[in-house]
Formats: sequence, structure tokens, C-alpha cells
Amino acid sequence: MIVGLDARDIRFPTSRHSHGSDAMNPDPDYSCAYVSLLMSGGEQSGNGLTFTIGRGNDLCVAAIEGLGQHLVGRSLDEFEEDLGLVSCLLLNDSQYRWLGPEKGVVHLAAAALINAVWDALAKRAGKPLWRYVSDMSPERTVSGIDFRHISDYLSKAEALARLTEQASGKAARIEQLMQDGYPAYTTSAGWIGYTDAEIVRRLKEAYAEGWRHFKIKVGGDLAGDLGRCRLFRDTLGHDVRLSVDANQVWDVADAVKAIKAMAQYDIYWVEEPTSPDDVLGHKAISEQVSPILLATGEHAHNRVMFKQFLQAEAIGFCQIDACRLAGVNEVIAVMLMADKAGIPVCPHAGGVGLCEYVQHLSMIDFVCISGTMEGRVIEHAAHLHEHFRNPIEIRQGRYMAPTAPGYSVDLWPDSMADHEYPNGKEWAKVSAI
Repeated sequence: MIVGLDARDIRFPTSRHSHGSDAMNPDPDYSCAYVSLLMSGGEQSGNGLTFTIGRGNDLCVAAIEGLGQHLVGRSLDEFEEDLGLVSCLLLNDSQYRWLGPEKGVVHLAAAALINAVWDALAKRAGKPLWRYVSDMSPERTVSGIDFRHISDYLSKAEALARLTEQASGKAARIEQLMQDGYPAYTTSAGWIGYTDAEIVRRLKEAYAEGWRHFKIKVGGDLAGDLGRCRLFRDTLGHDVRLSVDANQVWDVADAVKAIKAMAQYDIYWVEEPTSPDDVLGHKAISEQVSPILLATGEHAHNRVMFKQFLQAEAIGFCQIDACRLAGVNEVIAVMLMADKAGIPVCPHAGGVGLCEYVQHLSMIDFVCISGTMEGRVIEHAAHLHEHFRNPIEIRQGRYMAPTAPGYSVDLWPDSMADHEYPNGKEWAKVSAI
């Protein structure tokens, strides 16, 4: 039984070296509001987190502490029996919903808590989260999805039919995952705060490690953006993929102008070219820059936003986020909608713990939903994995399937103690300066 919560404000000072920097967020301190479910009877704790970039992380912690009271007194048996219960409890509070609904700080907090419950269930089953879900029947998987507000696009019957259709091939796909892993791209060589020399050094290192798909940050002045693309091609040539990420900074007309100018550098996708809420803006850009495709989703705050992007045929890649969406339940709903639309799921993972999370989600998509890795990649950011008990394993630009039970986001106690804000050792150093 869940008898309490331990929520902490954990921040890593990545801004000191411009790790994670982009056109909209030049000085991020990769952070997480981290929660552990305190269990009775010796049951193993479930852990979850939601990602932020520093200031405001404390607001997520406060929301977790308040919203999480709905879980206290509940047993894992209840959540095992009804996979939709955790979402129902956390997303339907009649007063908290006024602060959303289903967006913002409260939704981020719900994600941490929902993911912590799934982590606890997978650990109890002795399976990594991706395998725990993959071993479910189609009926059981569908039972955890809330189809409200999306049934006009994807019905429960359609979802069940798709999962049932793919069930016969699950064993072979699981074997393939265990052997070959899942394809990825790296974004760690091209943060916007890096010098040209640093970008070149990191590109060459990443290529030697086996990476063949890269993403660099753009969205500064156009001449600078073109220079970055040219630097990339001069360094690695044209036998590798290049995607770019503008992190929302452009208006529609500016996005069209910039993308057309960058097209000469063979761009695979352009990520977040304008406001992440502007479905019709993405559609307008997409129509004018074709055949270059757009990617978005890391700031799409719920399944309804994704439904609209997919209905409008506004994006070419669906970038789910394990924390922006309200946990595993809502992510599965979005992956099913993307599958119906024929749009590849390529998760966002530029943040602490996100790589550990989303590897499971892409593997669920492959095994249970899409049945393919074609056109699909998981983002990779190289920083902070040493702080997790079960960090990602990358071989030749591919995520290897995790085998440890749970959802892979257990932080080491010393890492939490050193980076807890504002009194952890790493932050005490700053205060002493």
C-alpha cells in the first residue's frame, strides 16, 4: 500500500557549460521534480520524475505533493486491476482541473506520479516497463486508455483492433529488440551555446561512436543558422542525416523563409518551427516547405493537441514526451493515434531522465502498435546518465533494450543529495562564490 510520498527538487547545473542550450532556452539547468512512492509491507518503491529546466521546478514539486494525496492509501493491487485508475484519480480532481485542464504544472506533476505507479507495477512484475506492457493482452492495454475527447478520431474499438492485429508478431519483435536495439539520433553535438570548434569536435567524436543521424539547434540569426548547417556538412559530408530544431522561435513567415534557405543542406526534419500550440501555423509551414517534414510534440501538452496536429496533417513526425503527457496511459493513446495517421513516433528526450523513459515508449510502440522501426528514431542526449541506477545503453547509435525491472529512472541517493535544490552540495558551491 502507498503510505506517503517523497518529492524532491533536483537540479543539475548544465547551464555552466551550455549543455542543453537552444534559441529559446539559452541557459537551462536540467532539472526534475522527483517523487518516490513510500510503500508499506516492504514493497519496493515506485519512482517517477517530471523534467524542467530549473526555475519553477519547485512548483512541480508542490503540485506533486498536493495531487499525490489521491494515491495515499491505495494499493498496487488496485492499480494492477484497473490500469486506468491512476489517471482517473489524478486527472479528474474537480478543483485541480481548474488549473489546467490537463496542461501546465498540474499535468507535469500528474506525469511524475502516474509514471511512478507504472514503475512500481513493472518492478513488482520483475520486468522492464516496455516488457511489462508488451506482455499484456490487447484488451488489457486498451483498458488503461481514456478515449474521452479523442474518440472522434480514434475509437476504443479501432485501438483494440490494431493491437489485436499486431499481437501475433510481438514475440519476434521482442527478440529483434533484444538483439539489435532501437535506432536513435543524437542532439548532443549541436547545442546553440557551443562554439564552432566544440561542435566540430563533438560531431567527429559522435561519428566515431557510430552515430549517423544528428540534430543541431537553429533559430538564431539566419546567417548563423546557415553557417551551422554548412559547418555540419563540411565536417561529416552528406552520407549522414541532419535534422534541425528551432525551439519555437519563428513566426510562420520567418519559419518558411529559414527552412527554404536551409533546404540546400538536405534537412531531414525541422523541429518546433513555431509556437507549439499553433496547429494551423505548422500546417501552413508544412505546405510551403514540402518535401521537408516538420516534427513537434515535446510541448504538446495532452492527447487532444496531438489529435489536432494529426487531423490537420500538420506534422511529419510525432514527438511524444514522457513528462509533458500524463504518463504511460496518455502516451499509449497518442502513439495509437499516430499509428492511425501513419506518422512515425520519434520521442523527445533532451532532458534529465527522458532518455531513460522514452526508450521504453518507443519499444512499446514497436512491439505492440506500429510493428516497425522504419523512419523512427529515439532522441539521445549524452548528459547526466551516470546519476541513474539503470542508465541507457547505447551501441553504434542504437538504444539497447533495458532489462532491469521498472521504468529506469531510479536516481542514486548520492546524486539526489548532491543536487537537491537549494541546499545540495552542488548548489552550495554556487552560494559560496
